[in-house]
Amino acid sequence: MCAIDLDVVNEIVGQKGRTADHAIPILQEVQKRLRYVPREALARIADLTEMTESQLFGVATFYSQFRLEPVGDTIIKVCHGTACHVGGAKGLTEALENRLGVKSGETTADKKFTLTSVACVGCCSLAPVIMVADDRTYGRLDMKKAVSIVDGLEGVSSAESG
Repeated sequence: MCAIDLDVVNEIVGQKGRTADHAIPILQEVQKRLRYVPREALARIADLTEMTESQLFGVATFYSQFRLEPVGDTIIKVCHGTACHVGGAKGLTEALENRLGVKSGETTADKKFTLTSVACVGCCSLAPVIMVADDRTYGRLDMKKAVSIVDGLEGVSSAESG
């Protein structure tokens, strides 16, 4: 039994196209709708298009924008670009790993948060920076401020951070 709604994938392929030049737009829309690209989706796309599952997997793993594993409700990205690295990004990552109980690249057991390190979020003048949920950027952080931001997110009790 499949855990995802493959009708969504059918609809996306029908809208985007069935040739190899549509691979990236198809995968982008699948990820937008499902929050990641499940293996079942790759198999269905291959069934509906002229692309093989292996080719689609190659595209999905080549581009860092694609996720092949489920993510938490909130993604926390720690910038590790040059300015952020110099400004203490490593310490921010370690503090958030300790606070959330996961390593960078992992999702909390309750599926609330995914912590990840990224190359650059484009806010070098605010270094070091974290981005929350792709739309909230917090800059000029230290470890305590970064943990405080996570504590303040909906559904997280600051009592858990002890």
